[in-house]
Formats: sequence, structure tokens, C-alpha cells
Amino acid sequence: MIVAYFWTIKPSRFPRAIHAMGFDRFRLMLDKNVSFHKSLGTGKGETFTPSDANALQWGLIASVEDIEKFDNSFVIKRWRKISVSEYRAVLEPISSHGQWAGKEPFVATAKDWDGAVAAVTRARIKWSQNFRFWRSVPPVTISLKSAPGLIAAIGIGEAPIGLQGTFSLWESAAAIREFAYKGAAHQKAIADTSTYKWYSEELFARFAVLDQRGSIQ
Repeated sequence: MIVAYFWTIKPSRFPRAIHAMGFDRFRLMLDKNVSFHKSLGTGKGETFTPSDANALQWGLIASVEDIEKFDNSFVIKRWRKISVSEYRAVLEPISSHGQWAGKEPFVATAKDWDGAVAAVTRARIKWSQNFRFWRSVPPVTISLKSAPGLIAAIGIGEAPIGLQGTFSLWESAAAIREFAYKGAAHQKAIADTSTYKWYSEELFARFAVLDQRGSIQ
């Protein structure tokens, strides 16, 4: 099962958040309950440049065997100690295309889902294409923010530059399909991706939202 967390912290807790971001991976790598994990910074998701970054919100996405056990792990409890709010979503993959850090971490198992849907996009951008990519982003983010059926969307990243993505929540699978396949700005971005080949790695995954609590905004 997939679980995603986003925490909001006080400014005074920023050093502890940076420490956790640096050392969580070592604990998670040794946790036999965890088969995949990524610690995430967040941002407004408007330009995907460093100016987008939100130093007061951090995230984690993981594939785990036992969610309750993971929910009470040292890593999660430490984030709760330094945060003022938490969003948690339990997710089941509907579809996934591409790779994340050389892996295909999400195996589609959900079928005939008619509830809320989460989407994760993630890309490793070629250094030579960063500026071209940044110029292409604003029209897409404007159309995303106004897309019918969108509940919330934030930028996510494993580093300030080069590893960018989004986490978004939608009322239904139909709503996200409408944006992905019929939105003019998004269609142009897809065409530009084919033309300029600005990704060295990319992933797009959709998930059934089985349970959620809190808010990501």
C-alpha cells in the first residue's frame, strides 16, 4: 500500500526538518516494512524554480506492507513532534507509467474506482533544458489551478533544482483525464516534451484515495 504525508512546521523547527530530511532515508532503507520511499520538499508548483520552495512544508511518500506500523514508526513520530499539522493519504495505484530513481515503485491494483483520485508527477530534468522547462510551466500551472474537479495541488521535489513534480487531489478519475487529455496548455507541454526531450526520467501515477485526514494547504 502507498501512503503519503505532508507536514507543516513552525519557522523555528526548520533546522530539525532539514536534519530529518537528511537522515530519514537511512532509517527507511533499513526498515523491512518499507519497499520504496522518497522524502520531499514542497512548493507552490507555479514555476518549479527555487523561488517556489515552501520551507515550512515537507512530505514523504512510501510503499509499505503495514500502514499502522509505519504510522507509528520513529520517522513519522519525529515529524509529528516538529509539525503543527499533518496531511496523510492512504493510496492504491490505479495506473503508473515511467520510473522514479530507476524503479517502477507503483503497481496498479485498483479497479473501477469512482471516488477521489490523487496524482503524482515526477521528472528528472536535464540540466541543459532547465530554463526552457521553466518557461513552459506557467501556462500549465494556471490551467491546473482552475481545472474543474481539482481539490488541491502542490509542487514536490527531492532537490531545489532538477527533480520536480506535483501532488494533486481530484474529485474523480474523469476530472483528471479531462485536464490531462483535453487541456490546451497541458497538451502543448506534452508536445514540447516530445520535441525537446527535457526529461531524463519521468513518472506519472494515479491513485485511488482510500483514506485521508488533514489538509495539504
